[in-house]
Amino acid sequence: MTSTITSATDRVALARTIGETLRTEVAERDRTGEISVAAFDLLRSSGLSAALVPTEFGGGGATHTEMGAVLRELGAHDPSTAVAFAMHSHLVAAQVWRHKHGIDASGVFTKVVGGAILISTGASDWVDSNGMAVPVDGGYRVSARKAPASGCEVGDVLVTSVRLEGNQVLHCAIPMSAAGVRIEKTWDTLGLRASGSHTVVLDDVFVPEAAVSLIRPAGAWPTVLNVVMGAALPLILAAYLGIADTAVALTAHLLRGRADDHTLQTAGEMLNAHTTADDLVTAMFTDAADLTFPNTDAYAARALSRKTVAAEALITTVRLAIETTGGAGYSRTCDLERLYRDILGCQFHPLPRPKQTRFTGRVLLGHNPIG
Repeated sequence: MTSTITSATDRVALARTIGETLRTEVAERDRTGEISVAAFDLLRSSGLSAALVPTEFGGGGATHTEMGAVLRELGAHDPSTAVAFAMHSHLVAAQVWRHKHGIDASGVFTKVVGGAILISTGASDWVDSNGMAVPVDGGYRVSARKAPASGCEVGDVLVTSVRLEGNQVLHCAIPMSAAGVRIEKTWDTLGLRASGSHTVVLDDVFVPEAAVSLIRPAGAWPTVLNVVMGAALPLILAAYLGIADTAVALTAHLLRGRADDHTLQTAGEMLNAHTTADDLVTAMFTDAADLTFPNTDAYAARALSRKTVAAEALITTVRLAIETTGGAGYSRTCDLERLYRDILGCQFHPLPRPKQTRFTGRVLLGHNPIG
């Protein structure tokens, strides 16, 4: 069951309280790589995991921008939890877009209000997907390896896609409790080590017809990804913006009163980068118009372009925080060292810069996005 918090201010305050509770163990979980099960229990019980679900379905009715503020606050305290939670949140946001455009999303909403955490494999699947789905009576038998699958250790439903015979891709939802589903703990990374982004293995898993949401051609740009990009990217970047917020605040605290020219200049450059990232993320939410944006290639291209520039500004912000503080920021005794490793993760969400610029350039010049 979830709580009935409806105020945006209350949700951000709640995210701050949860974040402050988790913050004391962030460094240890960075060392061990263990996701916080307690964090996701709190996100469920507090109602934040269902905040985006419209009130008529029992959710909190939060706006897209309000959910971004929640993720930003969590990211300021516990980056790994915030980024993993953004994966769940962006899947819910895509369903809210569908609902606002007259498409039934009640099944997903019911699961989320009931406490389900959704797990995305979209970044690794992208357009072509992988694995193998074989038609059988009543559904399909599916085998695949899906990585990264952030939050898979605490999640309930895998939202994924698998290659189907005849050069097609099948989109489906699979309970993590289904027979043949297991997790291989493969996530051992530079940063975001406690996001639980391991490999989910599907070994001859039965997927009933009712769990299939879409069958589409492989290799052709699916318009559903325009929706995913517009819904997901602002939320994901909001979590990373929270990391940059903390880096700036910590730098200001460590260097308060310093007046040497090189420190002042580098601090100013850091703030320029932070302002750029903040403005870009704000623009993404503004253009998304609370998940009523158009399903067009041009909209997705613009969102992806902003994502690339914002990611570069976010990374620059934390890099300059370390440069401004000097050796102190480079030391593992300072949070800036971990924050820098964590912020680097933002560049790996769709799309990496070379793929994004090609995508955006193709759309601008009138081509199919991925031809």
